[in-house]
Amino acid sequence: MDEADRQLLRRCRVRLVRELQVASLWDVLLSRQLFTPAMIEDIQHAGSGSRSDQARQLVIDLETRGSQALPLFISCLEDTDQDALASFLRMSRQAQKQNPEATGPLKPTPGKLSPVVLGPEQLWPAKLRPEVLRPEVPRPVDSGSGRFSDVCAQEISKQNPDLAYALNADPCGHCLIVNNVNFCLESNLMARTGSNIDCEKLQQRFRLLHFTVEVKCDLKAKQMVQALVELARRDHSGLDCCVVVVLSHGCQASHRQFPGAVYGTDGCPVSIEKIVNIFNGASCPSLGGKPKLFFIQACGGEQKDHGFEVACASPEDRTSGSDPESDAAPFQEGLGPFDQPDAVSSLPTPSDIFVSYSTFPGFVSWRDTKRGSWYVETLDGVFEQWAHSEDLQTLLLRVANAVSQKGIYKQIPGYFNFLRKKLFFKM
Repeated sequence: MDEADRQLLRRCRVRLVRELQVASLWDVLLSRQLFTPAMIEDIQHAGSGSRSDQARQLVIDLETRGSQALPLFISCLEDTDQDALASFLRMSRQAQKQNPEATGPLKPTPGKLSPVVLGPEQLWPAKLRPEVLRPEVPRPVDSGSGRFSDVCAQEISKQNPDLAYALNADPCGHCLIVNNVNFCLESNLMARTGSNIDCEKLQQRFRLLHFTVEVKCDLKAKQMVQALVELARRDHSGLDCCVVVVLSHGCQASHRQFPGAVYGTDGCPVSIEKIVNIFNGASCPSLGGKPKLFFIQACGGEQKDHGFEVACASPEDRTSGSDPESDAAPFQEGLGPFDQPDAVSSLPTPSDIFVSYSTFPGFVSWRDTKRGSWYVETLDGVFEQWAHSEDLQTLLLRVANAVSQKGIYKQIPGYFNFLRKKLFFKM
């Protein structure tokens, strides 16, 4: 769907959600192949399953259904006697085509520079796509003080159960790695060459950190959810922690709690919110009060960050000697389920959760086809060098600082932290 139709749908969303009669649309949408049966089923179960929730999800998902999705949808409305909405959309679309400046994006102010987004073909050879680490980039080095007082404070924190989680079990927990490399043709998503390198690094790293590691490759969206639910249903009572790693294409997504979504190999998205909530205190009681860590290597959107000039930027960080690819995919909105009322418990339902993103929401995440992603290579290097002495948040700050200094295009990892204590890995 082109940007004009996408913007039109968003401007009309309030009225569509208010008036759209979805029950009569399902068969027509299927017959015109606007949606697959699985997609229709997901829309029907959106949110609380109410008409308005289904209508909202239908309008949101319609943006992903190709260049002719809007005119086909208007025809579906006419076929189901929703002529007022059909006429409203058709006239709005015609008016937009006749006067695109009235509803289009704002023009840049004269005299000011505006960013120009270049397509992959303009930046690299045809085989390349935007996510890459340059071979000459060294592993991150220590930027801390190394003072005796720092070491003492860390040791005190580790040994104080009021300040740090106790990771004493061996193994200390399960680690599930979902590694999606090859995507079906219909998804229009490219193979994620180099992701197996990321997977091998993380598999070895978390084993060294005393986790039992399980790897699942090339899962469709429903298979991803099933694998996560199966992990959450295990008995974690004798364990101290749980780790989930997702390596896949991703996209921007509206959210109530955690932004973004990752793609199954069938091209269907799974929201980060849904993934995290499978393991919250209400859904996974045997992990109650224990840290649940999520590491997401995927694009948060399609924007490419050109960065800004700083005096200390080193020349070697301005060029790239590798073939960059990204895990970007089109914007998806409203992918997550609505919140359900929390059960009464001794801790907040979403507590003890830590979600680490490879990139800022809305931006691409870079991956080298020969060395793996910037984020995972840096994460592995930082953990190797500092996990014996520093807590998780400090480690991820090192990762963010190192990744932010790479490449022509820029990338900044970040995290959502709902841990109640510091977390030091078992060494």
